[in-house]
This record gives sequence, C-alpha cells and structure tokens, in this order.
Amino acid sequence: MSGTRSRRPSRSRVLGCLLLTLSAACTGSGTDGPSPTAGTQAPGPIIVASGLDVTGSGGVRQQLIAEWNRQHKDDPDLRAQIVELPGGADQQRSQLLGALQSGSAAYDIVNLDVTWIPEFAEAGLIQALPDPDPDDPDVIPEVLSTTRWKGRTYALPFNTDVGLLYYRKDLIEQSGINENRQPTGDWSWQNLYDSIATLGSGQPEGDDPQKGWTTQLAPYEGLTVNVMDAFAAADVRIASADGKYTATPDTLKDGLQEFLRHVDDNRTLLPRALTSNEDATLDDFAQGRVVYMRNWPYAFGALQSRLAPERYAAVPLPGRSVLGGQNLAVSAASPRSAAARKLLAFLTGPRSERCLLDAGFAATRLSSYTAEKTTGAPAACWEAVTEALRPGTASADPVPREGSARAPSARERSEYIGSVRRALEEAVQRPRTPYYGAFTQALQSAVYGLLTDESPDLDEAAEQLDEALREAFAGR
Repeated sequence: MSGTRSRRPSRSRVLGCLLLTLSAACTGSGTDGPSPTAGTQAPGPIIVASGLDVTGSGGVRQQLIAEWNRQHKDDPDLRAQIVELPGGADQQRSQLLGALQSGSAAYDIVNLDVTWIPEFAEAGLIQALPDPDPDDPDVIPEVLSTTRWKGRTYALPFNTDVGLLYYRKDLIEQSGINENRQPTGDWSWQNLYDSIATLGSGQPEGDDPQKGWTTQLAPYEGLTVNVMDAFAAADVRIASADGKYTATPDTLKDGLQEFLRHVDDNRTLLPRALTSNEDATLDDFAQGRVVYMRNWPYAFGALQSRLAPERYAAVPLPGRSVLGGQNLAVSAASPRSAAARKLLAFLTGPRSERCLLDAGFAATRLSSYTAEKTTGAPAACWEAVTEALRPGTASADPVPREGSARAPSARERSEYIGSVRRALEEAVQRPRTPYYGAFTQALQSAVYGLLTDESPDLDEAAEQLDEALREAFAGR
C-alpha cells in the first residue's frame, strides 16, 4: 500500500459493497482492494463447485474432500462438500458465471479452467488472494502464472494438464523400428513425420495401422489447443500477458501453415481426427488404428484397462505443448471465505497434489514428481485417500486396473512421470483474456474450415482471422 491515507468511505458505500458482493464496481473490476467478504465465517459446510472428475465416481477430488472432513470431524463449520456440475467445459463455465453473477448458488470455492481466471477476476466474481510465498519454488512457475491477472493472485493451482505424445511400442517394434529410433523427449515434429513414413514396412500387407497419428480436431476446445500447439511450435504469440492482442496477418499465416503441416491428412493423420475428441482418439489408439496420439496425462491411466503397460508409452509433445488444468478460487460472495481459504491450502498442498498425480491428474508441484525417486518424501499421498482409491496398496505400488495384465512397472511409471514433468516445465499458456470464450469460438470457426478445404487460401484466411480476433479481444 502507498503511504497516502485514503478517505474513509461512507457508511452507505460500505453497505452497498457488502450487499453487491458480485459487482466489479466495489472492487475496481476485480483488481483493486480486498474482497468485502474476505474474513467472514458463516456456518458450514464449505461448498466446492467442480466439473466432472475424470478419475471416476468417488474419484480423487471426492476423496480429498473426505480426508479434509476426517481431519475436521469435530468442527462442523469446517466440513466441506463437493458439487459436480453436469455437461462439458463450456456448459460448466456458463453455469458458474450465471450462478455467481445472480447469487443463486451458495458456492464458496469454484474449480475454474485456467483460461477462465481473467474473465472471472475482471468481473469481480472471485476474491483476490495473498500472493504465494516467493521463497517457495515448489509450484511449477508457468502453472502458477495461470492464477494471476493484472498483477494479483486470484486462485491456487489444483491440477494441471499438458499435451503428451503417446505411442504404441508394440506396433513400432512390428514395423522394424529399433529402440534407438523410437520417440524421445527431444523429438521434433519432423522426427514424428519421418517415423510415420516408415510404419508398416515390416508388417504383412493390410496389417499396418490406417494412419500414423491422431489428435482432437472436432470444433471444440480440443481444436483450439491443437492450433495453439502449432502456434507455439512456430513461435507465434496472439496476445500479451495482460490480454492485449499482438498478432498480425503475417504471424497468423505462419501459425496456420504450421498447424496445417501437423494435420496433413494425406500423409500422416487419421481422417477421423476431424470429428474426434479425447475419448475418440483414445479408442483409435487402443484399437491400433494409429501408432501415435496427442492426448493429456489422464490417458496413461485410462489405457491400463485396455492395453498392457509394455505396449504403450508417452513422451513430451514435439515443440512446446499448451497448458490445461484447473485452479481453485474463492467466490466473491462466499460467507465462509476464511474457511474456504484454509480448504484451498489443503487441496493444493504437497500431499494432496501427490494424490492427484497418483490418481491420473498432472500435479502442479515439483515435489510430487521428485517423490518418485525419493523414499520417505514429504509429498506422499494421504494414506486414507490412497486406500480409498486403490484398496490394499501403498501409493508407490499401483495395482492393475480392471482388464490390465499388470500395473506399470516402477521404470515405466518413472519414465511417464518424467515426461509429464518435462512437458509442464516447457509448456505455454493459451491467450489470457477476459474474452476467452469469444477468442476460442472465433479461432475454431476460422480454422475448422481450413481443415475441410482442399486448397485453402492462407493469406485470405489469416486476414479474416486477424479481423475476427481483434474483435474478440476487444470484447465486441
């Protein structure tokens, strides 16, 4: 704070801000001053609103809430409850925006996609939080930066996400590709194309996969992520850290050219990718229709019910991948914000992050990954959570999923964990803007047409995309 004492606000203004806790006007559009409810504590439970847990019913998020409740069983005001919102990410965003703007739902904590933080902060719907301890380097820096907007912290990283290149080790070996030519964390996109060109050479005719690789190109956020992966590979940036549009038709053309190179379906890509989401590509990969797949870390565990661990592996995506994931924020209208902040610290602490990693999410803390090689590391998962998720085992000894011949070996799991960590440390963010919804819709609309055009005019496409994105970033 500056040394100048501000004029004491009138009683009517204070009352107005308390009544209008969702209004950005009381907090300077979500950027100035503490939340008016920052220290309040009404009777519990603490309500956490979240999307579907990819680890399943009774999954790790629910088990972490259960662990918190066990630790606070004698204090009903600190008990917590998680509410899962139905639908996909876009539907969940609309539900949360509507609920927080109207005050129709008493959510204390909201689990937000990393791209939503600027929008919810700018609208004054979530509280500014104390900045993290600068002497604590545990949280991966790029992941931590997703929690900030206009110089202030509005959330804590819960689980992160990053693109990985999965590959079928068995199909590669059948093609006669020896081990020293198999994927590594240093692969370029050209290495991938060269490998795909040799597939099938060692197999009987008709037994080779239909195409080399697949990814998510249906017109939803998966398409945006793939475009942003390509833009990162071409070193094309669309916006500054504070949400100002910085691209030009020339830079957009470079990015679009790189993207079309990635998805050249005449040479490398499974045609079904144009209508595929994460689950569809997972199925094509498991069925052996492709050798390579771009997907998120959850796929490593999801494949265990369909393929023996020795048949597949994952390395960082060529180039730099886009970050995904969710952050936890306290609602500006929460009457239990003091307790909510304590729950935030628990859910994002080292032991909880280790639980998330063990369950299939990507953890936000470096200590979760170093624990793979450290006996007795402080980042061990809560014992009761491990027991609930994998009865009869310790967190360091994963058991096979139903249908799997065995669990991944210590070496296989260590290699996978190392790939996730390396990919996260080199990852980039999607554009940060309060108008992210408008941005992603404009991008998907422009790019999907290029995928179905046999002879796209990239100069015209780049000009049109530039115009559409300028409008989107201006909130028009």
